[in-house]
Amino acid sequence: MANEIQKKMERLWENTCGSWENCTETTIQSFLAQCRESSIDPQYCMGWVEQHSEQIPDWPAVSKVSLDWVNEHTSTGSPINGEEPQ
Repeated sequence: MANEIQKKMERLWENTCGSWENCTETTIQSFLAQCRESSIDPQYCMGWVEQHSEQIPDWPAVSKVSLDWVNEHTSTGSPINGEEPQ
C-alpha cells in the first residue's frame, strides 16, 4: 500500500514541480494541495521532500512556506483560536 501512495505522490510531484530545481514557494504549495486532494497526508509528502532538501534551491524559504501551508491546512489537534472552551 505504501508503495502505491509513494508512486502517486511522485506523479503529483512531476506534475507540479517537475524537478528538485523547480521546487519553489509556489510549486510546493501546489504539490501539497494536490497531495491533500488525492488523500495523501501532506505531512508525509513534506517529509519526502525534506529528504531532498539539499537539491532544492532556496530551501529555507520553500521549507517555511510548506510548513506554514501544512499548519494552515491540516489538523493540529488544538483549538482553532487557541483558547480553551468555556
